[in-house]
This record gives sequence, C-alpha cells and structure tokens, in this order.
Amino acid sequence: MTDNGKSFLLVDDDELFCEVLGRALERRGFSARTATSIAVAEKHLRDRLPDFAVVDLRIGNESGLNLVRRLAAQNPPVATVVLTGYGSIATAVEAIKIGAAHYLAKPVEVDEILAALRHTPLPRDAIPATQPKPLSVRRAEWEHIQRVLTEYAGNISAAARALGIHRRTLQRKLRKRPVRG
Repeated sequence: MTDNGKSFLLVDDDELFCEVLGRALERRGFSARTATSIAVAEKHLRDRLPDFAVVDLRIGNESGLNLVRRLAAQNPPVATVVLTGYGSIATAVEAIKIGAAHYLAKPVEVDEILAALRHTPLPRDAIPATQPKPLSVRRAEWEHIQRVLTEYAGNISAAARALGIHRRTLQRKLRKRPVRG
C-alpha cells in the first residue's frame, strides 16, 4: 500500500509502459491504477478520483486530450501530465490550455513526472548553457502540420485542404514519427 496516500491514474495504450510506471510509483509510496483505453480510464474515474494522472496523447485511435478535459473539470481538478511520443508545440499548447499541468515527451522517467508535478525547477548547473538551435525544415513542417490539424479539430480532410495537399499525403506524413529539433 502507500505511505503518502496519493493515487495515480496511468492511461496509455502501451500496457507494459503502464505496468512499469505503476510499479515505479508504488515503490515511491503512491497507489497506481492503469488503463489502456479511455473507456477503462472512465470506469476508474467513476470508482475513485485520483490525485494525479498521467495520460498519453494518443490512446489507440482516441485522443487523450478528451480525458484531460474531463480530469481538469473535476472538483478539485486532477493534476495531469500529458505524455507523447509525437510531441509538437501545437499539441503541447492545446494540452496546457485545456488543463494539463505539464506536457512531457517520451521516453520519460518516473522522477521526471514527479518533478513536473511538484513544479521542481532544475538546479541552474543542471541545465547546460547552449545557444537555441533553430528548427530543422522537417521539424518546422511537422510543427506547422500539427498546428493546422489542431485548428481543424483533428479533421484530416479539412487540414489537408487548408495545407493545400492531398489527404493521403497528409496521412502519410502523420504516420511518420516527428524529427527531433
């Protein structure tokens, strides 16, 4: 059981990830329930509201943002961290706007999640002094596509028309993992 009495709801379609993260949280004194679909997460929410939630941006074919909205609407709101392997500035902004406390890119360690929830800033010397690197053309394209897709509420056909490209071309681009930097 837990010594601090705080609970987590972990929602990710990767069952192994949920199990590993859940065990790591339990070793740190938290209780953790896992869900690999929005439907199972909703059932957990009806049973008991967690103190914290970790929600993947994409859960199967569903958007985790719908669950983030529901968690933010609770009284009191559930502190939520959104995780994604397909990060973009547009989705990060959208997640924060609708109530997520933080947005982290996978892979992520349990201590990063806990630090984000505690609002623990990193020590100055832990952040190396670097010049900001401009986005690559491929990354800028990915960010632009994500922004337009968000503006059109995920409607691929409407976003493709707005971008002036064929719907299938947009679908192919979305299947690719975003490039770093």
